Amino acid sequence: MYTTAEVRSLTPVRETVEKLAPLPEGRDFFLCHAWDDRAGAAKELYDLLQSRGVSVWFSEKDIVLGTPFLREIDKGLAKSKVGIVLVTPALLRRLQGESIADKELSVLLAREQLVPVVHGTTYEALREISPLLASRNGLNTQENPMAVVAAKLAELVAL
Repeated sequence: MYTTAEVRSLTPVRETVEKLAPLPEGRDFFLCHAWDDRAGAAKELYDLLQSRGVSVWFSEKDIVLGTPFLREIDKGLAKSKVGIVLVTPALLRRLQGESIADKELSVLLAREQLVPVVHGTTYEALREISPLLASRNGLNTQENPMAVVAAKLAELVAL
């Protein structure tokens, strides 16, 4: 199911996941996305991962009304094994300013467990905005439909 390049690039993420397996109250993934994608591509990826039995921290589901938004995101980041950054045109626009997605990305880039999912844009466009994120190997919905991307992600955390 994985290409040789994907196996090579995602092996360090898999090794980190195995080390973090017993994380109490943890989630398999933290889904970083642009606010504009919350009802579209981000929700689609979330639903596909959930349908595969994968636990995902997703702000639209995990932040309760009346709770401190940034603190809840901080807790979600701390309790997640792997970060998914859903790279869309909307995210690229958000990363050019001071956004919450920008803060999440800063935390995720400091960790080894990060997988970009490029959707509706290219790695070249990403490289212009975030060379560090673009340097991470990930998955691209131009090469595989979102359902296949979700299946590959789910396999990554299957222990």
